[in-house]
Amino acid sequence: MDRIDVFPAGAATPAGAAFDLQTERAQPMKNLDSSSGAKPGAGIAAEQSAVEPSLHQQNARGPRETQQYGDIVPMPHGLKDDAAKSSVESLNQILADTVTLRDMYKKHHWQVVGPTFNQLHLLYDKHYEEQSELVDAIAERIQLLGGISLAMAADIAEETNVPRAPRGREPAAAQLSRLIDAHTLIIKEARAEAEKASDGGDSGTDDLLVSQVLRTNELQVWFLSEHLVAANPV
Repeated sequence: MDRIDVFPAGAATPAGAAFDLQTERAQPMKNLDSSSGAKPGAGIAAEQSAVEPSLHQQNARGPRETQQYGDIVPMPHGLKDDAAKSSVESLNQILADTVTLRDMYKKHHWQVVGPTFNQLHLLYDKHYEEQSELVDAIAERIQLLGGISLAMAADIAEETNVPRAPRGREPAAAQLSRLIDAHTLIIKEARAEAEKASDGGDSGTDDLLVSQVLRTNELQVWFLSEHLVAANPV
């Protein structure tokens, strides 16, 4: 195919011109930056800033929290403010104790030894998963009521009523006993707080505490207790 030169041989396309396919002539290019009065490259910088992550927002000036712990935001749940606040306080206490129990299960899951290792290793992990579901359900109920749920380990450690387990390994019987005591504590809390929620008209919290928290803990503590029967100790 023969080459077609738009400009005479040896001639260069004028500076600042672009080739127009329709007219087959060089057309002057518009400098958008100069015509708009913007600095060269300003348009590119603006486009880049639109897609560039804005990091370290926690260090930005202004309010550090959009809602402080303990404050209740009005939500369309139909409950009185004092009933919602009471339920949030009760649920956060049970949440702290449930998170502690859940994490204790994982500790014992890793550290258990002895002839019943396989059985307890699997049982601890099963109970851990079930407690994790409770943690999520309780925390979401708190948020639904307009509160702020406890979340960080340091805050949980400050609020929990469950005694702290040692860092080191305990015998299986001690592990079981420690877990049973934590379950019993939560069971008592759940019963008392469920009645309080019911009296305040918070049927949702009452149902959560009875049908999920109470029944799950009752079942799990039964499974643990059977391992400590005197006729066949761990």
